[in-house]
Amino acid sequence: MTTDHTQETPPVRLRSDGAVDEETLAYARTKLDLVLGRPGLPVVTGEVHIVRAAAHHAGRPWSATADLRIDGRQLVAAAEEATGTEVVDRLRDRLRRQTEKASRPWDKGQRTTAPPWRDASERSGPAEPGTAADQRPTDAVPGGREPWVRPPVDGRGRGVV
Repeated sequence: MTTDHTQETPPVRLRSDGAVDEETLAYARTKLDLVLGRPGLPVVTGEVHIVRAAAHHAGRPWSATADLRIDGRQLVAAAEEATGTEVVDRLRDRLRRQTEKASRPWDKGQRTTAPPWRDASERSGPAEPGTAADQRPTDAVPGGREPWVRPPVDGRGRGVV
């Protein structure tokens, strides 16, 4: 038996399979609304599926999966527990962690600048003329003399004469 429980806000579809009672579905809807409807979170779309196994010998007959999209990023969470409220609570905790991570600005590609010790010359590709990477030191000695050659060293880093 599959039932479909939808609501206007947020646009997350709540589905159930098996002998899932209305009390568990109402509990799931309130917990999901708290996590997915919090201020500052972009629009959330997707589906949450709660299943109760028909096998009486199953150790964890309740399972829940969530497949959501938040601001173009896909979140997937799953949980298995012994009771309906436990599976909803476990899924809520996992979704809360993932939605907090997805709403952080540095996870949206807005990276900070490179640290000062990272030189532009370390980047791959040819340097553009006039940039700092183009002004790399050369092996030539100023004044047009012979190129500078590193003196030989022994295994301890001392110069060999």
